[in-house]
Amino acid sequence: MITINFHPDDIIIIEDGRYTHPHPRVRRRLEVLWLKSQMLSHDDICRLANIGESTLVRYLKLYRDGGLEEVIKLKFRKPESELEKYVIDIKAYFQDHPPATLKEAMAAIEGITGLKRSKATIGRFLHSIGMHPRKVGMIPSKADPEKQKAFLNNELEPILVTSQ
Repeated sequence: MITINFHPDDIIIIEDGRYTHPHPRVRRRLEVLWLKSQMLSHDDICRLANIGESTLVRYLKLYRDGGLEEVIKLKFRKPESELEKYVIDIKAYFQDHPPATLKEAMAAIEGITGLKRSKATIGRFLHSIGMHPRKVGMIPSKADPEKQKAFLNNELEPILVTSQ
């Protein structure tokens, strides 16, 4: 059983924070500390707070070792992809050489970074850096090359020249 001597100022902060703190995990920690400050047994605290004994001990050690600052601190693990180091290089490369498929993007990223990743991982990574697949139109299979050339020379190129 861990014995803790609560500072009177801390008890006021704990009592208020267990209802008003914006994060529910911190509110639960403060509730546990408040129950402990009321001299309840560990079994009663675990039952009332709906937590296990190891969680109770962890919360009490947080307070004992680091004070209220450590109890209120939230430490969420946010893993970062190794590809994040190469975002600028990858974006610059894909600006000049947009990939047609994810397999093509995989090969290009492996060439740039030396890191081999799955198609799904590459797709999520490209989406996270703001790249999205382009929708590709179909070219009719029975197109007349003469009509296409005439359209290009007579209609399309004059429009492109005047719009520049």
